[in-house]
Amino acid sequence: MKKPARKKQTGKQARKKLKILAVGDIHGDTGLVKKLAEKASKKKVDLVILAGDITSPIETPNLVRPFKEKHKKVLLIPGNWDSIATVDFLAELYGMKNIHGYSVKYKRVGIFGASGVEGTEKEIFSTLKKGHDSLKDVRKKIMVTHMHPSKTKSEFSGFKGSEGIRKAIEKFQPDLAIHSHIHEAEGIEEKIGKTKVINVGRKGKIIEI
Repeated sequence: MKKPARKKQTGKQARKKLKILAVGDIHGDTGLVKKLAEKASKKKVDLVILAGDITSPIETPNLVRPFKEKHKKVLLIPGNWDSIATVDFLAELYGMKNIHGYSVKYKRVGIFGASGVEGTEKEIFSTLKKGHDSLKDVRKKIMVTHMHPSKTKSEFSGFKGSEGIRKAIEKFQPDLAIHSHIHEAEGIEEKIGKTKVINVGRKGKIIEI
């Protein structure tokens, strides 16, 4: 008996997901960056997101260059070890994008962010709002911060999370909120409303959305 032909996928079925490698807390570790760049290439990710604390007190030449050598698109935000000027410099030097207060769109996935460690809670929320409000015509939204939101599991470390970040999650309801900062909370996933919140950590997390 002849098998029925498979129907051609159209519309939503045919839509390819965005594949991301999200990482935080690199802290100037060139060996780690090389491994992550290899992982990004091997897993064929569309995009790399660096969620802050990219640098360290000791200057590290060519720190994020391996991602460029693997021809990967990279988004960055500052952490508490990075100045905005430093992240702007890295972004310009290697053709990457600092999304602190800004947004980008890939495959109709809108991505916006802020470090979450700069300024008052009101200013943190305003920076995230600025990025979010520039997004138009997206099917999914990702919010990227370095700091964790308040009243989340990462607070077991004794470090209070950001109320401004939590307010932004509750207000804008992104599908995904990525952060790092608390090293010992790496890999923790939880929900705030419909938003999945992930501490991506140094090992990196492959996400498809």
